Amino acid sequence: MSEYQYDLFVIGAGSGGVRAARMSADLGAKVAIAENRYLGGTCVNLGCVPKKLFMYASHFAEDFENAKGFGWNVGAPEFNWKTLLSNKNLEINRLNSVYQRILDNAGVETKLGHGKIIDEHTVQVGNDTFTSERILIATGGWPSIPDIPGKEHIISSNEAFYLESLPEKVIVVGGGYIAVEFAGIFHGLGVDTTLLYRGDLFLRGFDYDLRETLADEMTKKNINMQFNANISTIEKEGEQLIATLEDGSKLEAGKIMYATGRIPMTENLGLENVNITLDKKGAIVVNEEYQTNVPSIYAIGDVTDRVQLTPVALAEGIVLARRLYTGQDGDVDYSDIPTCVFSQPNLGTVGLTEEEARAKYGEIDIYKSTFKPMKLSLTDSDEKTLMKLIVDKASDKVVGVHMLGPDAGEIIQGIGIAMKAGATKKVFDSTIGIHPTAAEEFVTMQNPVKQ
Repeated sequence: MSEYQYDLFVIGAGSGGVRAARMSADLGAKVAIAENRYLGGTCVNLGCVPKKLFMYASHFAEDFENAKGFGWNVGAPEFNWKTLLSNKNLEINRLNSVYQRILDNAGVETKLGHGKIIDEHTVQVGNDTFTSERILIATGGWPSIPDIPGKEHIISSNEAFYLESLPEKVIVVGGGYIAVEFAGIFHGLGVDTTLLYRGDLFLRGFDYDLRETLADEMTKKNINMQFNANISTIEKEGEQLIATLEDGSKLEAGKIMYATGRIPMTENLGLENVNITLDKKGAIVVNEEYQTNVPSIYAIGDVTDRVQLTPVALAEGIVLARRLYTGQDGDVDYSDIPTCVFSQPNLGTVGLTEEEARAKYGEIDIYKSTFKPMKLSLTDSDEKTLMKLIVDKASDKVVGVHMLGPDAGEIIQGIGIAMKAGATKKVFDSTIGIHPTAAEEFVTMQNPVKQ
């Protein structure tokens, strides 16, 4: 009989923590999990899921307008924020219950409360302490708010999901996934939206052509895009917020939302009690087996700041459980991870950007296609879809695929499988397309762009 109460004690019931707990229990381990907020973590409650629901809601404004070209007259549409909020909350509550059932069915014991490490094998939750052979930290990340005068008036995406009412004007600050997505959401829901980013162009790290084209499309939708801009101070005047920019200009808004990065949630975890090593960003340092410098303590997901994507945390949870309780030596492949920014239009990508491919391979072929989506062909919209293939000349291997347009995420997911299988341009060319679809463009592009 083990000297410990549990084989594995997980702190954090987000995507990675729940997956690791369930898998470990299914493999015979005795597992407990602690959570002090909500089951499902950021993704289910304050991230991927509600964000995409809001994205769908915000896009209906364009859908109603575009329907006219297809003979539909639906009258003047009306949007009710409280209805969306209520229905979103019901769905999140349903998913919380689903996560609880998953844990219960696997035999994982749920401890509701803040988990804190006391020593290498002990976790405190509330007034109770529990011993475990191994401890897994999967607490994720949290929005980072800059320390500027007036920071108390700033909201993050966390609060944006629960606003009592929509403002007439909003300023979104940032240039990553969350900022770009929420700029589209607010605008689509009828809010006068300004997006501020301190750099030359948002979505750093994505292919330049897609970044530039998305900026053009968002500008065409009348989102006020301001690059090389940053807020120095925020003041409240009545019900309005006045943002003074670093160049001295001023902007007025009902809400100012910052999406300028997320930090690992390591506060008050008791890491100092066992001298867990953190990097300069405050993330927990782990080896290739997700083990910290304390042999009995592991960490996965955003708290390690490797790749901040839900599916990556899930994959890490699976690999860790199998390593610990079956002895399998599998690894998470962090290359060619498909991803999507749920901007409007969507941006989907897998593999290398053009800049990265040139640096790695030297000689490459670029295939590009820009066209008006068929769904918009009978409308006044001038939105364009952009598709791009990047091919290593020497091997003919497709090393990057990028798309800006409707359902980009759905399309790129399938392309990601082909890339993992090592598909060449010849394989793409020999694949019969589904007609008429946007996706068929990826298998019909024949002439590379002249360099």
